[in-house]
Amino acid sequence: MKINYKKVWKWFKILAIIYVLGGVALYFLQDYVLFHPVTLNRDHNYDFPEKHKDVNIPVSEKSNLNIVQFFSTDSVTKGLILYFHGNKKNISWYARYPPYFTKHGYEVWIIDYPGFGKSTGKLTERTLYDWSNYMYNFARSRFSADSIIIYGKSMGTGIAAHLASLQPCKKLILETPYYDYPSVISHYLPIYPIDWMIHYKIPTHDYIERVAVPITIFHGTDDDVIPYRNAEKLKQFLKPGDEFITIKGGEHNDLYKFKETIEKLDSLLRN
Repeated sequence: MKINYKKVWKWFKILAIIYVLGGVALYFLQDYVLFHPVTLNRDHNYDFPEKHKDVNIPVSEKSNLNIVQFFSTDSVTKGLILYFHGNKKNISWYARYPPYFTKHGYEVWIIDYPGFGKSTGKLTERTLYDWSNYMYNFARSRFSADSIIIYGKSMGTGIAAHLASLQPCKKLILETPYYDYPSVISHYLPIYPIDWMIHYKIPTHDYIERVAVPITIFHGTDDDVIPYRNAEKLKQFLKPGDEFITIKGGEHNDLYKFKETIEKLDSLLRN
């Protein structure tokens, strides 16, 4: 069979152009690819049925940090959950989760990142870390370190792990975490040099190695957003006493439908 080198070269050039254009788009538009926020007007009123308080903290002239505080439904408030959510929508999307914590006597404070909900400012990896510290320091005005549990979901797990590696707390709980950001993106785009292209690293593996308090990780085997095998690489960095809870059949956003998740969470919050 005779090879038509002219046609082969033509298709090679077309594929090369597509590859380069795709890479350029990914590099310059990565924030639109990685994050899917829904913004809200500053005067938006949340209508959550649970008792809550909407708090705005001016960080600078152009930045506003928005937190919603959900209050304990128990007769005694015994602690606080600092909750760092995922990469989409805003606090409204995650407001279904606080009742799992407030029934055990914990307040739950959920932060919106820059550009999410009513929070404003420029989103960078450094900003995510800085804002988590603002939230922690704000919490310490009311709660002792040993009554604060740091909780991260999806994208928020790296932020939570970073905070727990720097600040004293009671526990660190991670729901559907990742090894680091580039490794997750490489799973979907293995043809690109993601380590070089992506601005966001968020190396969860590096942070959990420095966390002194007990760590509990929940991850489902059928997670099609952050593959189970990606999170599984975190096991090697856990210390004795830490737990990696595998939810068989669990997906990225349905772990709270499983009895194993709820029973373990209840156990952690009762202690």
